[in-house]
Amino acid sequence: MLPAVISREIEAGIKSFLRTTFPPSTPAFERTLNVFLDEPGRVFKGPYYSLRLPFRPAPAGQLPFAEIAFPYRPHLHQAQAFSRLCGEEPRSTLVATGTSSGKTECFLYPILDACAARIGDPGIKAIIIYPMNALATDQAKRFAQAIYADEKLRGKVTAGLFIGGESDQSVAMTPDWLITNKGHLREHPPDILLTNYKMLDFLLLRPEEQPLWRDSAPETLRFLVVDELHTFDGAQSTDLACLIRRLKTRLRTPENHLCCVGTSATLGSPGSVTPLVEYACTIFSEPFDKESVIGEDLLTLGDMVDGYFIRYHGVPELDASTLALAGAESHPELYLAEQFRLWFENEAPANLGEIEGRVALGERLREHSFFRNLLTLAERSGRKVLSEEWLIHELTQMVGDTPGPARTKRLLDSFLSLCAHARYRDAESGAAGPLLRVHVHLWTRELSHLVASVTDPPRMAFSDDLKGEALKSHLPVIHCRECGAMGWGGTMRANAEKVV
Repeated sequence: MLPAVISREIEAGIKSFLRTTFPPSTPAFERTLNVFLDEPGRVFKGPYYSLRLPFRPAPAGQLPFAEIAFPYRPHLHQAQAFSRLCGEEPRSTLVATGTSSGKTECFLYPILDACAARIGDPGIKAIIIYPMNALATDQAKRFAQAIYADEKLRGKVTAGLFIGGESDQSVAMTPDWLITNKGHLREHPPDILLTNYKMLDFLLLRPEEQPLWRDSAPETLRFLVVDELHTFDGAQSTDLACLIRRLKTRLRTPENHLCCVGTSATLGSPGSVTPLVEYACTIFSEPFDKESVIGEDLLTLGDMVDGYFIRYHGVPELDASTLALAGAESHPELYLAEQFRLWFENEAPANLGEIEGRVALGERLREHSFFRNLLTLAERSGRKVLSEEWLIHELTQMVGDTPGPARTKRLLDSFLSLCAHARYRDAESGAAGPLLRVHVHLWTRELSHLVASVTDPPRMAFSDDLKGEALKSHLPVIHCRECGAMGWGGTMRANAEKVV
């Protein structure tokens, strides 16, 4: 992935869509929309960058699974979640770690371990609630793959996806898919049920869905997971809390028996543990202790560069056009090879696109002073997300004022592309993961409350951004989708001489 290319393509795609959807045929407004969309900071904000080092791996040792094996060396936060969720007395837990941190695995494997210990026992043993069908469908494949990969689970533990729609009617599990036939799920309740909170409400109310619960004794349901817990706020959080209480009442679940799990990448910070615990206790009506919040633990820059000496200094002494992204979309491998040559003054290895070549690239980057300076800059800022404007300003001071921001931006694009492509190999497990998790965030403002100045040429703006006299000289913009005519809109009262 080339972060700069992805960000540029998204912004260009949105602009193209808007220009195609609202083409102005009125001469006075011919360039108004284009000028408005291209104005920096007006419609688009960013990009913003999140530069995060790998998650700290768990120490080598025995994991607390009694029936199954975990397929790779877990992150430290995953091992901490396993220690709480495995065993005879699992404890309710909140997994508050970042994007792509393996939050699903934190509860998936403890649930599978518990189901493996109860093979042959009927009834639903775990329910996972997702806020959206798309998310549930996406996660279903991971459940199916994990079950199929373990001989103790394959063909013995079942999982079903019960959401709206009738697009898929699978009556049996496959290597990458769950049971989705609703009639089959009613007749043969799965061990694990994936659904959304609206559908779970229907499953408790509709008479035709009651066979789903016929095998559920008071202690059958052991786990209740709410993924993306932060999406349930306001009235939705009240609905969810009531739904969970009705579920436990319907199943006659004993007090303090249900192990509840909430996950989110944005649940909170280490300083907000107490409010999080109180929130979880209110939502689930189950006890959460102060140790229930599992946060992430990242490797430090010192961990990454320990044992590596700086062998490469400075930045490419080339103009901005040489570092441009031209052709990177269609030939990313050629672009990466060229950037490698510019930063390391050597031809790129032939296996740069393969895992060994990517690991070797990661080792080279850790020997470059720019890598250390960039991450030191991000670390000292104390921010999780850095604006491109701020990064370019700080880096320009580092590389010198003469090149200017345009060249610094190209340097940043070039170097982060290499960082995103590079891989880091764990010394103990041998597993290779991202050297630097480069996340690019681009904000797009909703096109509402648009007005245009009554001038020649007119200039578009958001009415919320205008104050006082400036607002008086603007009127709402109207566009006809049939003919493309664009103009001002207003109202005039009877016998009035002014449009308002």
